[in-house]
Amino acid sequence: MAPPEINSDIKAREKDVHCYIADLETVNEPARRLLEKYSGIPPDQVVPHILEIRVRAWSIVPYPCIGRFHFLELSISLSPLYPTILKRMIESKHTLLDMGCCFAQDVRKLVSDGAPSENIYGAELRQEFIDLGYDLFRDRDTLKSKFLIGDVFDDSDESEFMQIEGGIDIIYAASFFHLFNWDDQVRVAELVVRLLRPVRGSIVFGRQRGNVNPAEYEHMTNQRGTMFRHNQDSWKKMWQQVGKSTGTQWDVNVTLETGRNDPDLFEADGPAPGFDGNKRRNGDGSLRFQVMRV
Repeated sequence: MAPPEINSDIKAREKDVHCYIADLETVNEPARRLLEKYSGIPPDQVVPHILEIRVRAWSIVPYPCIGRFHFLELSISLSPLYPTILKRMIESKHTLLDMGCCFAQDVRKLVSDGAPSENIYGAELRQEFIDLGYDLFRDRDTLKSKFLIGDVFDDSDESEFMQIEGGIDIIYAASFFHLFNWDDQVRVAELVVRLLRPVRGSIVFGRQRGNVNPAEYEHMTNQRGTMFRHNQDSWKKMWQQVGKSTGTQWDVNVTLETGRNDPDLFEADGPAPGFDGNKRRNGDGSLRFQVMRV
């Protein structure tokens, strides 16, 4: 969704960079089950199938999440809020938008768990990733979800996001806000307010990289850009600012956990000043949030 340009070594699609894992030794059980049961891929073909899709994706845009197989995480199901979200979607037919959905793996997880696919939207900058998602999950003829392709900062009337303005009950944003600096995160949050249904209980939730010292930090994949990393206080402060600018009120629940083995803590560019031996910047943590309209 229009993140800053990636560094030259990664952009060159080299496979000896820190953000590329050459081999896939194991597939986590939820992802394997999804590919075998939902997609109908034979067990002995799961790994070759994933590798073939990853090669194609890396040749298009070599994002770290592609190089490190993060698209196999099904991260939405790891949220403590997931059972509640799934219940709302099944029983109340609530709509959900996955922002920066990549291959829309979390969309497929929701569908496989019983959520109506016609009530799910995915947003992605590149159509190629949506097409690769269809190929990965082999459901082009059955999935009824709608995908919005475009720049999240395009606020023109022609933007596909305007098709769903005020019509979404739930927004999932994983590893998304942290791609941007403070000002752009505010713009994304204001768009979230526009897209969500203007009623009590509309919610945006997710996870991202944070830091105990909130500030603009060097971007993971572009040294010319910055990404603002929040702690609990700065995240709440941003939503207070967004509430004032949009005339809305929000209940913000946010946690920051440090020292965890979380994909949001990965540094694509390897060791740099201020980083420890695990290529994490000192003070980094996993920020989980739930922001609900009141």
